[in-house]
Amino acid sequence: MARHALHTSGSNKSQKSPAIDAYLSAVRRSAGPHVYVSFLGIKAYDTSSIHEQVRRGLPFDSMERLARVMTLSMPTAAEILLIPPRTLQRRKESGRLRPDESDRLVRLSRIYGRAVELFEGDNDAAIHWLKSPFAALSGATPLQMCQTEPGSLEVEHLIGRLEHGVFS
Repeated sequence: MARHALHTSGSNKSQKSPAIDAYLSAVRRSAGPHVYVSFLGIKAYDTSSIHEQVRRGLPFDSMERLARVMTLSMPTAAEILLIPPRTLQRRKESGRLRPDESDRLVRLSRIYGRAVELFEGDNDAAIHWLKSPFAALSGATPLQMCQTEPGSLEVEHLIGRLEHGVFS
């Protein structure tokens, strides 16, 4: 895995969580095309399995798991996923997200995974980057862009450019 991480001079890497270690290990092993769903507690990384799980709606605890590893509060995670507070409470009570909410959660997991790879497992750096506004994203943060598929694709393109040393 030849990734080019962006680091500030003199910064120390944050402690990697077991979830991040497991993710990076799965990426190195080429465990499947959608390893980022491991952050949601999903064990199968093939497209058809994930598609079916999203179609049924992911368990609410998948959202809690991702929020925890990303060090986000549940209200912040819900805001990123466009889930209003009262709806969030209903989903918690029912224990399941709707398919559209599950799809956005998987998308957020994908972008988070790409950021973790960009920063070689440094969660603090990845989260800081995801929360920082960028001119290349019209002044928005990568987390704000994750609210839509076109925005997420643009974040992935930006990550790709950064991995290859193109800083525009």
